[in-house]
Amino acid sequence: MTARRSFLARLGAAAATFGLGHSTALAARTPHSAQDGLAAPKPRSGAGAWEPARHEKDDWLDQLPGKHRLVFDGLSPDGVREALQFTGNFFTGNKNGYGLDAADVAVVIVMRHRATQFAFTDAIWAKYGAALSESEKFTDPKTGQAPIVNVYRAQLETQTKRGVHIAACDLSTHRLAAFIARKTEANAETVYKELVANAMPNVHFVPAGIVAVNRAQEHGYSVAHAG
Repeated sequence: MTARRSFLARLGAAAATFGLGHSTALAARTPHSAQDGLAAPKPRSGAGAWEPARHEKDDWLDQLPGKHRLVFDGLSPDGVREALQFTGNFFTGNKNGYGLDAADVAVVIVMRHRATQFAFTDAIWAKYGAALSESEKFTDPKTGQAPIVNVYRAQLETQTKRGVHIAACDLSTHRLAAFIARKTEANAETVYKELVANAMPNVHFVPAGIVAVNRAQEHGYSVAHAG
């Protein structure tokens, strides 16, 4: 090693003396350069290369028009109310601040856990309001009694007409159907089919609400928590 250092030092000095330049001397002092027969380090393979899988049942997320995408994760009655309020703010802010119309943004409201009940029309609430109220611990804010209508129907219809879509948790829908069936001595599968047949406009029944939140993110939607 001492002899090698001495040789390299003399070589560097000779390069300076004969005007070979800094780069030549530097190359001589770099034992891991290509001229030593060693390959340059390669970047780690796979870094940043992960991409989510795509599934046909999630294609509807890409069929919504819009330059900007937002999904609300609704968990409760208050969460639905907040999601509807902030959906309005999202449209207004994009219009006032950027001159964007409703078709320029895509909004999905996920209804899962205690929010799923609001994916259904007044017909369901008129028939099963007492059971839904008991199951989800929710009463009509105006009367304090079990609702006989979907208390958010008007706001939901306003937003769905603007292009908002709803992802309703199928797991929670089955849970609600089973609870209603026990309370009314009906068949759970029959009640489930009735719920699905009486969904609000633009409702998509997803395998689980939390899955819809995940898939929306993987399809480019930013997420806002809603109660």
